[in-house]
Amino acid sequence: MAALLGPAAAADAVAAALLGGLDPESCPPRSAIDVPGGGELLLMPAASGSYAGVKIAGVAPGNPARGLPRITGSYLLLDGPTLCPLALLDGAALTALRTPAVSALALRHLAPNGRPLRLVLFGSGPQAYGHLEAAVSVRELAEVVVVARDPGGAERLAAYARTLGPAARTGTPKAVADADLVICCTTAREPLFDGRLVRPDATVVAVGSHEPTARETDTALVRRAAVYVESRAAALREAGDLLVPEAEGAIGPGHITGTLADLVGGRMPAGGPRSCPQLFKSVGMAWEDLAVAVALFEAAGV
Repeated sequence: MAALLGPAAAADAVAAALLGGLDPESCPPRSAIDVPGGGELLLMPAASGSYAGVKIAGVAPGNPARGLPRITGSYLLLDGPTLCPLALLDGAALTALRTPAVSALALRHLAPNGRPLRLVLFGSGPQAYGHLEAAVSVRELAEVVVVARDPGGAERLAAYARTLGPAARTGTPKAVADADLVICCTTAREPLFDGRLVRPDATVVAVGSHEPTARETDTALVRRAAVYVESRAAALREAGDLLVPEAEGAIGPGHITGTLADLVGGRMPAGGPRSCPQLFKSVGMAWEDLAVAVALFEAAGV
């Protein structure tokens, strides 16, 4: 898929969907079914313009130990007016492209600009690689610090980062204290770092969870940050990074500053010094899959 569409072009496709009038708040919620002994089966349909589509994805936590991918699935792209199938895409590969593209779009609007940035990247799986490439596509990076549970995986990702240009090494969660960008793409269920260490001018992206009880960022960060999401409705259903602090009484539902559509549509203030960290919390939505699937289909010229 990367040969047809890189993260920057995929981010353009997501932006075009929003600028074309798509309303993420009206997107149907994902359906989730527990599979005994296997994990979770997700169903994510969407329709917009002249296309429709549905992703069937499996999340199987035990698969890596079997030498299999944790995320599996397929994406069926349909002609909107007739609902005739047009293409069948690898669902895991689509997710690996779509999620970094959404983050790249948020970073275009939220990340510091005008100087090389220091990135702290949590994770060493496919999403970490995709998000590294996405970050490189939208900002110049001076250094990448990889923080991961698997030392070998962290070393390999740092080595790959060096092939893209910036200096890179492995590190610890305390590295966020010097970071301009922090990107979290892990399966963690508890906070990865102390949010009090994050600088006021830093930007944090968290994409690892769509479960209301799992989170990668802590209450301290969420409480002091300007928070952006793909959709208020989706975030208030699924974003544990926000729902756990809300359950603690630390924030209220109105703590969300804005949405991706607000950023893309120019409805948020731009430029100038910032007095607090910027946090983009993504849960992943079906309309994003559709936007990127359509862009891939049209790029293929089928």
